[in-house]
Parts: sequence; structure tokens; C-alpha cells
Amino acid sequence: MIKHICFSIGCLLLNMATSCGTAKAPVLVTQKTKSVQTKQQRLPQAAQNEIITGADQTAAYIGYLKNRKVGMVVNPTSIIGNNKTTLVDSLLKRGISIKKIFGPEHGFRGDASDGAKVNNAVDAKTGIPVISLYGSKTKPTPADLKGIDLMIFDIQDVGARFYTYISTLHYIMEACAQNNIELMVLDRPNPNGFYVDGPVLDTAFRSFVGMHPIPVVHGMTIAEYAQMINGEGWLKGKAKCKLKLIKVANYNHSMPYALPVNPSPNLNSAQSILLYPGICFFEGTTLSLGRGTAYPFQVVGHPALKGKYSFSFTPKSIPGVSDNPPQKNVECYGTDYRNYNTDTIRKEKRLNLNWLISFYQNFPDKAKFFNAYFTKLAGTDKLQKQIEAGQTEKQIRDSWEPKLSRFKETRKKYLLYN
Repeated sequence: MIKHICFSIGCLLLNMATSCGTAKAPVLVTQKTKSVQTKQQRLPQAAQNEIITGADQTAAYIGYLKNRKVGMVVNPTSIIGNNKTTLVDSLLKRGISIKKIFGPEHGFRGDASDGAKVNNAVDAKTGIPVISLYGSKTKPTPADLKGIDLMIFDIQDVGARFYTYISTLHYIMEACAQNNIELMVLDRPNPNGFYVDGPVLDTAFRSFVGMHPIPVVHGMTIAEYAQMINGEGWLKGKAKCKLKLIKVANYNHSMPYALPVNPSPNLNSAQSILLYPGICFFEGTTLSLGRGTAYPFQVVGHPALKGKYSFSFTPKSIPGVSDNPPQKNVECYGTDYRNYNTDTIRKEKRLNLNWLISFYQNFPDKAKFFNAYFTKLAGTDKLQKQIEAGQTEKQIRDSWEPKLSRFKETRKKYLLYN
């Protein structure tokens, strides 16, 4: 999914052999005891300054998995090595006993369309039972976890509150805490980890696309976020999940990061991933975000905007990606963001609210612009009211304080990468 902003060194970052180590010694953090254990490894000289994911540091955790009955929360982003071997296949070849696989939204193999419910199954390739956490349930049951004494979570996140993998993380942690199962998180960089922005969620609007009082862009990796879930007492009954964190080597939040695999079917380029936190608000409107095209989350438009915008596109059904996209088979008029300079986002460190404001102002039937999903995405009913009232971006941003600044201070307690 790498596009023109895929920095040349970024493309190389994850193409490491699975036994690579780190120049600063990979770190195994056990949250329950607050201890830090290090395992010295030798690192090839050429790799000394390259980002190495938690999963790629196999020597840091493979011994810990021996003689354990393992459950895995994984999807197509769970890869290691320059040949992009799936973590499941790699661990099976090393003799690790994997009892069950748990699949998030889009499924374990990533072949389910956006929003499509996924059923339990048996993986055809490995014969391992696959429990869906995006079908009839979002949380494993005690029966699902029976016979498992260690869970592994290895999924690439993109750093937005409404991207549902962090909601799956919450329920996995809660189930592990309630069933006395340790959770190992193999950390990966956050491509939007260089900033924090957006309205902080009001828990009155809690949903699967926004479970915690955090802003739209939280600026944390999965491992850091897991620590925050524990530390802020967000699990049911303020339970604590025993965590073992395998950090990313040679990484800090300011680094650009090009993903080697699409994190989900409709985030199919580096451009779409960086645009996603700002453009996803349109999911809560009648407009199309390009689902059903080759460039989802890179264009925005609607049939009623003909004459106001010259660019047009027509969403189509794409099985397994967007089966029934908004405005299907109807020509939409709007804006093409495929050539938008995403360096602007890195420089300003803020999502773009003016896109949403501008489209609302140009839409002919404003009463039909927003839908009921918008407040869930925004995590509040204030943003819609502010746009309808004609407030400026600055006025809206000012209203995010002091909650946004307080979150930034809280976030510092859980950061693993400075």
C-alpha cells in the first residue's frame, strides 16, 4: 500500500529477517510487576538504525512461547520477515502450539467487506479454529479461552479512535483479566503517531468505534494504548490485564512509517492512512468517501454537489472490499485528495476540520447532510451542532480544551518511545 510518500528508508524498515535483534537490546516489559527484562542480541550493522517491529524480534519472545498453549489475535498485518510470512505460519514452523485464532473486523484473513459481520470458522490453511470478534460478539467467552494460557495480540493500528482494532484490544484485555490469562502485545509503529488532536470522547457516546475518553488522534502505539487501558482503569470492574510488551526497536513517534501491508481493505495507500483521521468524519454524513473505488478515503463527493465541484467519481460494488458503498452506481461530485500534500499534516500536527465545514456549507439540503453515525465518530454531539451553527475551525478547536491538553498529559505516563 506504499505510495509516493513511502520514504525509501521506510520501505525497508520491516523487511528484516525474523531473528533480527536491536542495537539497544530488545525490551520485554512485564506490566504486572513493572519490571523490565532485556535479552541481548547481536544485530547486523546495516540494521542498526532501522525500525524493527515487536513481531520481528523473535529471539525476544520465542522462548517464552515454548510449552505454552497460545491464542492469537491477528490479521493480514501480522507478518514478519522480508517475505512477509504470517506470524501464525512462522510460529507453527517453530513448534509453537497455537490453539485458537481470534479475528477482528475484516476477519483473520482480511477478506471481509467493511462493516460485514464475520462468522466463526476453521482456517483452511492451518486447521486452527478461528473465533470471530466482529460477528455475534466482540469479546471472547470463557469457553473460547478454555485451554489457552497465553494470548498474543499482533495487529497493525493506524492511530485513530474510531479504527476498531483498539476496541478489540479492550475486549481481549478484559477477557484475559477475567480468565487469568496473560496477554503478550507485539508492538508496531503508529503511522499517525506524530500528533494528538480532535475532540475527546464523551462517554455518553461510547460505542465500538469509540470506547474511551480519548481524542480522535491519540498518538499511541498498541502497546502504549494497552498500558493506558490498564492504568486508567477502563476495563470492567477496573480489572488489570497482565501484559507482556515487546517494544518496537529504533523507533520514536516522530518517525514516518510506511506500512508493508494494507491495515484494512479500504485503507489501501499511505495517503489514505494519513488522511483517514480527518476524512473518516464523512462516514457520518450522506457523502461518499470513495468506498467502491480504487481510492477510498482519498476522495469525497455527492451527486447533489454537481455544479459546485468539477471532479467526479462513481462508487461501484467491490466484493470483499465494499459490497454496498454509499451512493453506489451514482456519479458523485467533490474533491480529490490523492495529491494532497500530507506533509502539511506532519507540519501542523492537526486533522483538517475545514474539509467537513466546507462540504456542509456547500451542500444544498443541510438537513440531510449528517446521519446518526456522526455523533459516534465524533464522540460527542457538540461537533455537529457547532458546524450547523456556522462556527469556525478555530472556535471549534478552542472548545476541545482543556480536555485535549489533559489527555496529552495523561498520555505521557504510558509512552514507551520518546
